[in-house]
Amino acid sequence: MSRDTLADIINSLRNADMNRKGTTRIPFTNITKSIIQILLREGFIENARKHREKDKSFFVLTLRHRKGPHRTSFNLKRISRPGLRIYFNYQRIPRVLGGMGIVILSTSRGIMTDREARLEGIGGETLCYIW
Repeated sequence: MSRDTLADIINSLRNADMNRKGTTRIPFTNITKSIIQILLREGFIENARKHREKDKSFFVLTLRHRKGPHRTSFNLKRISRPGLRIYFNYQRIPRVLGGMGIVILSTSRGIMTDREARLEGIGGETLCYIW
């Protein structure tokens, strides 16, 4: 695991979805907790539970798999990264697929989706796109 927590989350979710695994493990941090709550609320994952082994805590996530001939994959794209931070004010927050996807932002009031940030009228660092 690297020091870039968000990249680890995105990669483990993407790998689990591509391999059609039902579950994946993610290290427990406050950022991870906030992002998982957003993913649960938006319906991208089915279940998340906190698990502890020895002195390490982590989340076990159950992914929501789409079935049938028109199965689409779970797409995540990292926008802001440690070497290049990208910020938007609330009027310029991008819409993913015309509002079908979500943008996860880190704001002064915590981590939230693009819709919540527009309603509150605050901008922030754009972490990732999910569709």
